[in-house]
Amino acid sequence: MDVPLRQRHWPDARLTESPLWVPVDLRDGNQALAEPMDPARKRRFFELLVSMGYKEIEVGYPSASQTDYDFVRLIAESGIAPDDVTIVVFTPARRDLIERTVASIDGLAGDVVIHMYTATAPVWRDTVLGKDRDELRDLILAGGQDVLELAGDRPNVRFEFSPEVFNLTEPDYVLDICDAMTALWQACPARPVILNLPATVEVATPNVYADQIEYMHRNLARRDSVILSVHPHNDRGTGVACAELAVLAGAQRVEGCVFGNGERTGNVDIATLALNLYAQGVDPKIDFSDIDEIARTVAHCTRMPIHDRHPYAGALVHTAFSGTHQDAIKKGFAEHRDRAIAEGRSEREIDWRVPYLPIDPADIGRTYEAVIRVNSQSGKGGIAYLLSTEYGLDLPRWQQQEFARHVQARTDASGAEMTAAELFALFTATYGLTVP
Repeated sequence: MDVPLRQRHWPDARLTESPLWVPVDLRDGNQALAEPMDPARKRRFFELLVSMGYKEIEVGYPSASQTDYDFVRLIAESGIAPDDVTIVVFTPARRDLIERTVASIDGLAGDVVIHMYTATAPVWRDTVLGKDRDELRDLILAGGQDVLELAGDRPNVRFEFSPEVFNLTEPDYVLDICDAMTALWQACPARPVILNLPATVEVATPNVYADQIEYMHRNLARRDSVILSVHPHNDRGTGVACAELAVLAGAQRVEGCVFGNGERTGNVDIATLALNLYAQGVDPKIDFSDIDEIARTVAHCTRMPIHDRHPYAGALVHTAFSGTHQDAIKKGFAEHRDRAIAEGRSEREIDWRVPYLPIDPADIGRTYEAVIRVNSQSGKGGIAYLLSTEYGLDLPRWQQQEFARHVQARTDASGAEMTAAELFALFTATYGLTVP
């Protein structure tokens, strides 16, 4: 898609603050599950999102299923949503479905967003909807008018519009529709309209999406009355990069799933996005201090495992088996400890700069014991680290080298990992030591 943008500002921008996060696990992520969440799992997931600090949560597609409708009613009637959490509900641009969506939010005391969408790209217009540009524009505006008529007088309700497949839609066309919607919905700074611009099917490099977002950012009417949002997917495996560049290009809000669940290869992974910011010294304003409990809860609710090498959350992402990595980490830990002592501060107060570990594992609830583990790929540094931390044995360099050969022979023969206890047993047997 050719973007009429000749002078880009986003390459010179820097990420200095977090965007507004909107987890869509309960709607978009849920519809991508082979077995959608039952009410108990959906409620548990919702409570997890609240406890993590998300202030805007898309909770369902009330007109799509009775389960989704009932879950919105549960939120309205049970009071499980804190006053400062905005509830988002999703609807197509069709009056009967809008009516059911509006009925589902009756009684919600806090802020609510009604999120209306319609696909706008040429193939969808021609093949799916059977409408030309003018006919589709009329359909979208009619849906917007229905939303305004049915919910415009509710002071706690705001509106969101997604031109689905935005990234494959002609820029002039999508700009015209978005401007028409903000005019129809009377967008103003006190009651801004969310314009959500999805990369529904990722088909280009992330810089192209950034150009598309910057074009909209710089050309939208009523820009001070618009919250510019993005919803990247991950078909090319670059959803995170698309979201990061989109924020550089002017996006203020990001929709995605906590660990990237979604149709095909997934929605953007907003946990990775948030922790990428954290690694750069920017507060994501979301609590990841117990990443393992978050991962367990998400896996339980979705019935999908978290990959051991998933960024930040995987069981092995802070674990080094390689000897060179282990040696560097061991030296980094020692230098970190020495700096804390020299400055008279705790290790948690010292700037983190340990090789191979972009963030302190303790910041997300991980212990250091899991950082270094020993197998046939390991070296003397990792072996010495485990014996030192677990048993207080500080081996001289010559003994580290010598004992590492014994460990190598054992792990090569077994092909298995050795625990600290097994290392200690081998050490005492090798050197004829008696353990009291």
